[in-house]
Amino acid sequence: MELDPGEASAIALALGIQNSLLIIDEKKGRKVAERLGLKVIGTIGVVVKAKHKGVIQGAKVVLEDLEESGLRISQDFKNDILDLLGE
Repeated sequence: MELDPGEASAIALALGIQNSLLIIDEKKGRKVAERLGLKVIGTIGVVVKAKHKGVIQGAKVVLEDLEESGLRISQDFKNDILDLLGE
């Protein structure tokens, strides 16, 4: 599988750090990382954890900022996340 250089570097770095958690969104990169035994989380997962831990008050604004920065989130998925978080 061909990965983009940034994904490959992130995976290589995570492999060298015990108990690391790799933040990666691309499916191909996630599959490779998981196959190598790495724990992975996506950007949206980080937002959900931040909301649950009280690091952020609201996920909606954060998700909108991420979208403005170029992260693609389907409206249905965004609605599901906001429903899950009670927003």
